This record gives sequence, structure tokens and C-alpha cells, in this order.
Amino acid sequence: MQKAFWDKFESFYFIGIGGTSMSALAKFLIANGKTVAGSDAVDGVYTRELAGLGVRVEVGESRSSIGDFDVIVYTDAIRGNDAQLVEARNLNKTVIARGQLLYEISRAFKRTVAVSGCHGKTTCTAMLAHVLKRANEKFCMHVGGIDNAFSNFYIDGYGVFLTEACEYKKNFLLLKPDIAIILNSDADHLECYGSVDALHDAYLTFARSANVAITLFDEKYPCGITFGCNKNARFHAQNIVCKDGFYSFTACDGTDALGRVSLSVYGKHNVLNALAAIAAARTLGIPFSDIAEGINDFKGVERRFENIGKIHGARCVADYAHHPREIKSALVTAKKLNKGKIFVVFQPHTYSRTKNLFKDFVKTLSCVNNLLVYKTFAAREYFDDAGSALTLSQKLKKSAYGDCPADIVDFLQSAKAGDTVLFLGAGDIYEVAKGLTER
Repeated sequence: MQKAFWDKFESFYFIGIGGTSMSALAKFLIANGKTVAGSDAVDGVYTRELAGLGVRVEVGESRSSIGDFDVIVYTDAIRGNDAQLVEARNLNKTVIARGQLLYEISRAFKRTVAVSGCHGKTTCTAMLAHVLKRANEKFCMHVGGIDNAFSNFYIDGYGVFLTEACEYKKNFLLLKPDIAIILNSDADHLECYGSVDALHDAYLTFARSANVAITLFDEKYPCGITFGCNKNARFHAQNIVCKDGFYSFTACDGTDALGRVSLSVYGKHNVLNALAAIAAARTLGIPFSDIAEGINDFKGVERRFENIGKIHGARCVADYAHHPREIKSALVTAKKLNKGKIFVVFQPHTYSRTKNLFKDFVKTLSCVNNLLVYKTFAAREYFDDAGSALTLSQKLKKSAYGDCPADIVDFLQSAKAGDTVLFLGAGDIYEVAKGLTER
């Protein structure tokens, strides 16, 4: 392994260590023998997991000095006036952003595969991890979710670095991957980019930064190796079959039929995720038999159409869907699997996203007959009435509004066996839903 950035330092402190990516990066440094500690505003899955590994994690407003640490890592969710970040700079500490550390880590590997797009990053990246595992490749995986087998981080060698590449604040442009995958480029994070054209330009820049670009054929700007259900895409699917919500298809490379692929996760949209994974794996030189078996090994990611229990006998499903197209995919999948009523509890994620995509949210959710819009998960943002959950609910004539779990309980009084309840959103609605099903 070549000389790495972290070799010069012994201790690292993460401000915002409870984030999915931040905790995965912390795990990487722990695996390399470094001392790691951190802080976060709230306790969660990752803070508890790291604490179990012996990491000192400070939760809430009461945080100690970071003076004893060599490097301070911060997430973009942290504001510039954060007390620990200000202290680090006043002490002339080495301060590095999450995205920059991710790039530095990627440089230690022989090859980097970076998966970008508005939807599907975690699923496609995790699929590829299972393919690499099946092929006995040495690799490291860094994803923005919890894979059922690997969690959000896995390492067994320094061959391939497999990572999500997030477009938020143009972080993915820091990476210089060997293979860049662009699953889609739907409008999102417009508060950062200002326009859809600027967003598309960033994706093009990302594609051109790689030795090989793999892009969705149906996108406005397909380039490099294409994939898609369109037969004109280089990697495409034929003879798509659905059985009990699970899809199988014949994977094709141009005019060559490679063989059948069977998915172990719900939803037709995952055919596209699998095709992107196939294109990348073939580019890496992995035999198709290992690819097909690896994709079948992939059993899903937490919060991606995940069965979490029952309420009044109704099946409860949690999905990370927080963009109109993701919501539409979740609804299509639920309708295919369900013969009873579908109840939807949707939590908007950030005021800016709701405001910027307001018309799309209204169009997508207007077809839902049993809908409750739950209070906005603000994340890093301040209140904006124009993008609030209440404003969205008021625009949707058939919608109820809720700002506490008791409102969800009231909304679901008529749910019964044979029905499905979808809990949609990227915020704390998952914890709320899990709490309700456990009761």
C-alpha cells in the first residue's frame, strides 16, 4: 500500500461521527490502528455501534476539547461556527472535510469504483460488494446505508475501493475514480447547484474525471458505457420476469446474452441497479457466473423496502424514498405486492428539497388515497414555511398532517390484515415507525 495521508497521524476526531459515511470512515481508520473519537448531536445506530467498538462518542451539546487529537474531520452538515470546529482552527489543527478524507482513502487502493446518482447509490454499491465478495476480490466498501451482510463498511484488502459518491455540495467531484457510475441525474440538491443544468454539468464533470464512465442510457447526457432496459444500451435486460415482486432477466452485453440474473430484492427499479453493477463488474474483469451469484446474494439494505413488522395486522414497510421518483417507485412496488389498502406516512426531508420539488411532490402524492404527511426532518436547515410538511399537506386535498407518533396511530386506526403501511422518508420516521411496530 502506498504512503497514505493518515500515516502521518495517530488520532482523529470526527465532528458528526453518527453519520453513515462519517462512521464508515471512522471504522476504516480504526481498522488501520488509529485512535478515533467523535461527537454528534443525537445518539443513533452508528454512535452506539462505534461506542461498542471502544470509541469515545460524545452526544449532545456537552462536548470536550479536541486539543489532544491530531486531525479533526467534519461533515458538511456541521455549520462553520460549530464550537469544536472553531476550536480546531484556532489551535491550527489539521482539519479535513468528510469528502476530502474519502478521496484520500480512495488513493490507497489499486482501483476505485464510485457510484453516483439521485437514487440507488446504496443498493448498487452494495450489490457490487456482494459480487466482489463472490469473486474473491480484495476490496473495501463504503456505503450510505446498512447492507444486511456488510453493514456500512467492509474491508478485506486494498484491491478495489467501492464507494458511494454523493452529489451534495459537489462532494463527488473530489473523487478521481477509475470507474464512475451515474445511475441517474434527477433534480435534487438544487439549493447547492441553483439549476438542473448546473447539476447535469457536475455529473458530466464527474463522468469525465474517470477512466471509464458507466451511465444510464435514458439520461439526457449518456456517455461512456451505457446500461438500461432500452435494447440500444450496451448492457441491457431482456425477458424480464416478475414473480412475487422479485425480478429476473437475461443480461445482455450488446448482442451477446450473458445469462440470467435473479434479484433477491423487491422492485423493478432494481433491474437498473443490477445492470449498472453488471457493467462495472464486467469492466473489472469479473466472470459473469460470479456476477450473477453475487447479485443474487444481495438481500437488501436497511430502509429500502424493508419489512419492519405489523400494525393492526397490516404489513409495515420502511423505505428511504424522499424524492418524488423514489416515492413513485415505492408506490408501484407496493401496489404490485398488495391487494388491500395502502396507507402512506411520508416525512419530507429538508425544507429546500420540498420547496424546490414542490409540484413534483404534489403530483406524485395526489394519487395516494390514505396519506399522512409527517413533520419535516429539517436536518441542517432552518424553518421555511414554503417547504414545510404542513404546507405540502394542505396542498394535498386527501392528506392528513401529523407532528407526533400519536397522530400516526390515529391515522392507522382503520388499517387491518391484508393492508400495507408505507413509511417513507430519509429522516427519523424510520425510528418512529420501528417504535410503533414494536408496541
